Amino acid sequence: MVSETPCAGPCHAQRVLQTLNAYRRTGTLTDVVLRAGGRDFPCHRAALGAASAYFRCLFAAAQNDRGPAVRVVHVAPEASAPAPASTSTSAALAVVLDYVYGAGVRLRAEDEAAAVLALAERLGVTGLREACARFLEGRLRAANSLALRRVATAFSLAPLAERCGRVLRQSFAEVARHADFLELAPDEVAALLADPSLGVAREEAVFEAVMRWVRHDAVGRRRHLRPLLEHVRLPLLAPAYFLDKVEADELLRACGECRPLLLEARTCFILGREAGAAALRARPRRFMDLAEVIVIIGGCDRKGILKLPFADAYHPESRRWTALPSLPGYTRSEFAACALRNDVYVSGGHINSRDVWMFSSHLQTWIKVASLHKGRWRHKMVVVQGQLFAVGGFDGLQRLRSVERYDPFSNTWVATAPLPEAVSSAAVAPCAGQLYVIGGAGQDGLSTDKVQCFDPKEDQWSMRSPAPFSQRCLEAVSLEDTIYIVGGLMSKIFTYCPGTDVWGEAALLPSPVESCGVTVCDGKVYILGGRDEHGDSTDSGFTFDPSSGQVEAPLCLQRCTSSHGCVTIVQSLR
Repeated sequence: MVSETPCAGPCHAQRVLQTLNAYRRTGTLTDVVLRAGGRDFPCHRAALGAASAYFRCLFAAAQNDRGPAVRVVHVAPEASAPAPASTSTSAALAVVLDYVYGAGVRLRAEDEAAAVLALAERLGVTGLREACARFLEGRLRAANSLALRRVATAFSLAPLAERCGRVLRQSFAEVARHADFLELAPDEVAALLADPSLGVAREEAVFEAVMRWVRHDAVGRRRHLRPLLEHVRLPLLAPAYFLDKVEADELLRACGECRPLLLEARTCFILGREAGAAALRARPRRFMDLAEVIVIIGGCDRKGILKLPFADAYHPESRRWTALPSLPGYTRSEFAACALRNDVYVSGGHINSRDVWMFSSHLQTWIKVASLHKGRWRHKMVVVQGQLFAVGGFDGLQRLRSVERYDPFSNTWVATAPLPEAVSSAAVAPCAGQLYVIGGAGQDGLSTDKVQCFDPKEDQWSMRSPAPFSQRCLEAVSLEDTIYIVGGLMSKIFTYCPGTDVWGEAALLPSPVESCGVTVCDGKVYILGGRDEHGDSTDSGFTFDPSSGQVEAPLCLQRCTSSHGCVTIVQSLR
């Protein structure tokens, strides 16, 4: 048997390439010339054909036609190439040939890498794609993120495009100060502004970026002002800044189409973000100094015996709990809670309390305000058009038809038109400027399916289509013109659309609960705590995302609780 020792390998191949490269530089045994930008590059057809699909096809075609061998190949710049003009085709070709002949890749600047990438794509030199992409990823900064994103998009470099997008979001305020931002198309600017993950500490930076982009060509871009301003969350601006920089701006004052957006923001400043027509524009972006937090107040312990005095805030993004001041001397159950102008209000409670307390989110303290005219518990409170309504409930003897309205400016309660039918433990939610009372326990003690609707402007009640269930211990919230109803130990989330007076089913719950806490935070419905089918309070929490229709179990409460307050406010994360 004759054994053979292999003489080929990586070292041998490298020596061959090094020799060929030396021959190229001295013009030894070369048989073709590449000409670019007035510069000639003597090369070997075999080496070019081995590394480049373009040259392989070119030389093979000439050979098959039995014509004269190709002696000179003109490599001209491509008119549609996204590479910057500062890098010549000859310089890019020199880098490509170094790679083809095994001399490595030496890149010095982003524009050079983009030019090399464009030429390598044209010539079908596949390995250079990864080398250029790695170089560009290493040079990525806020200042060049827009330019590199264009390169990534042109050459389908998905990892680079994703990293550019991350830098754009995280450093938007810096990106918006560079000239590249001013050259973006309107739809590109709108896509950036619409991102809820935009990395700005304050919304003022977003507004200033829009105005800077428009003023770069005020005559040509004025028509884009309204569409772009829709993506600015004006209700989150500081009120003094809004008056001084927004309402006084000459471009905005001359734009009649923008006035509804300014009016919406002004309404939110005066009446609270609950009164805003666009919930999204009143919602903080994910990485702002401000954030939506869920506040849990009081409630009953696991067996429903102890009344809990605690108040806690939960930040869904960080999944952190923060203890808030406890309500002074407030150890009642079955009270009502809601948020008004970013403060938390708590009213009534067992037995027959008239007390109303406000938690000032600014002062981080509880303040006692005007008392209800009628003591009650198992009632609900909601906000409609900047005013607080206490609806129905129980006074220890009977269910109540009584409805009271609170004006925070005068700190007074006044009676409004009573419910057509008395209820307690009903679901109550505002939607499209009206108030809806769903289900609950009627005067006879039986659960009802009635839906009662109140129009504050007319001070009148009307009846709507009955619910597909008869239950009590319900909770409801509204989101984008739809009311979501849970509780009553129902295994489903039901929906009601006031605009069409139509009922539906949104999703199944992992387990049925009643007397739970329900609130909307970051566009999702949170269902927290409550009593299970055994009558025990739970510490579990679910979220429902209307955009996906999915129910998830993302969190656990600080303690088992039911019949508690559950609201969402905006809080500083500093």
